[in-house]
Amino acid sequence: MKHSTDRILTTHVGSLIRPPKLLEFLRAKQAGRPYDEHAYAACLKESVAEVVRQQATAGVDVVSDGEFGKAISWSQYALERLSGFERRPFAGGNPWMRGADRERFKGFYAEMDGKDQGATTTDSIVVGPLRYTGQAALQRDIDDFKAALEGVDVVEAFLPVAAPSSVVPDKKNEYYKDEDALQIAVAEAMRTEYKTIVDAGFLVQLDDARAAVTYDRMVPPKTFKDYHRWLERQIEIMNHALEGIDPSRVRYHVCWGSWPGPHVSDVPLRDIVKTLLKARVGAFVIEGANPRHEHEWRVWGDVDLKDKILISGVISHATNVVEHPELVAERIVRLANLIGRERVIAGTDCGFAQGPFYRRVHPEIMWAKLEALAAGARLASKELWRRRAGRRSVRTTPRRRIRRRASARR
Repeated sequence: MKHSTDRILTTHVGSLIRPPKLLEFLRAKQAGRPYDEHAYAACLKESVAEVVRQQATAGVDVVSDGEFGKAISWSQYALERLSGFERRPFAGGNPWMRGADRERFKGFYAEMDGKDQGATTTDSIVVGPLRYTGQAALQRDIDDFKAALEGVDVVEAFLPVAAPSSVVPDKKNEYYKDEDALQIAVAEAMRTEYKTIVDAGFLVQLDDARAAVTYDRMVPPKTFKDYHRWLERQIEIMNHALEGIDPSRVRYHVCWGSWPGPHVSDVPLRDIVKTLLKARVGAFVIEGANPRHEHEWRVWGDVDLKDKILISGVISHATNVVEHPELVAERIVRLANLIGRERVIAGTDCGFAQGPFYRRVHPEIMWAKLEALAAGARLASKELWRRRAGRRSVRTTPRRRIRRRASARR
C-alpha cells in the first residue's frame, strides 16, 4: 500500500452514485422483470470504465469501481454471493428501525423513513452452511475493473467489500449452534472474496459500519462493557478471515453508520480506537469530517499507529455543501503534524451511495466534493513539503494570526 511519500494522496470509501442507464437494469433485476443479460454486462463494464476515468479526472489517486457490480447494498450484496440464506417477510418488525438515536428522535426518524429509497423489507435467515458461491460475480467485477484501469493514470486501486461483522447485518440464525459459530462461518466464507481481490493485484477494503453502530443498538439496555466485549470478538474474527493475506494490502473502514441523523448516541472514537487498532490491516479508513466526530482527530495523537496509514475523512458524504479546499487542507495538515505526513491519506467519511438506489448527494455535488478533496490535498502538500525552516504554517496557528490582526487594529 502506497504511503504519501512526496505529496498527500487522495482516495474515498468506495461506493459511488450509479448512472441512470445502469440503474434501469438493476431495477429490473430487483423487481424480477426480464432483462438482457448481455446488455447489462456491457452496460456495467462501460459504467465502471467511465467512473474510473471520472475519478482520475477529479484528482483521486486511489480509486475503486464505485461498487457498481453490487446489485444490493454495500452489506446485503453478500446474499447473492453466499449460500445458506433464505429471505422471508419480517417477523416481529423491521430490525433496522431501532436504536438509542431513533428512540430519542422519533419524529425525525418517522419523517426520514418515509423518504428512504433503500429500506430493507425482508429478514435474512441462515438456514444452511455458509459457503462462498459468488466467484463468477466477483471475477466479473475484477475483470471490469482491470479493463477500466488500462490507460488511466492513478496510483492504486481497491475493491470495497463487507467485513465479517457487517455481512448482512441483523441476519437471523437457524442453523449454527450460536452467534459466534455463525460469525466464524461468515469470516471463513468471505475470506475467499478478500483473498481473490488481493491475489488479483488490488487492495481490499473491509467496510465495517457495524463495528461502531452496534453500540447504538446495544447500549442501553446492555452496558459499554458488553459492547466492548462484542467488538473485541469481532476484531478477532475479522483477523481470522484475513489469515494468509498480507496486511499491507488491506484497508479497514469504520464509520458510525453515516445515515443522515443526529448521531448523538454514537460511541466515542477514543473509547474504541485501541480495539480497532488490533485489526491486522495496513490502513484505517475513519470518519473525520462530520460535525459529530471531526473533533476526534486529536485521538490519533494519543495512540500508536506504528507503520499503519490513516485514511481520514476530510470530506463529508452526508451534506450537499461542498467543502472549501482550504478547509480540506487544514484538516489534512493538522493530522500530518500529529502523526507524520507520510501516514496520512485524504479520504471521504463514507460512500456517496449506500447501494444502487440510495444516494446521499446529487452526482454533480459528489464530483465537486472529490475535486475539492484533490484541491485541498494539493494545498496541504505545498504546506507540508515546502516549508522553510523556522516558518510557521498559517493554517496551524489561526489564533495567533487573529490576535496579531486585532492588535494592529487597536
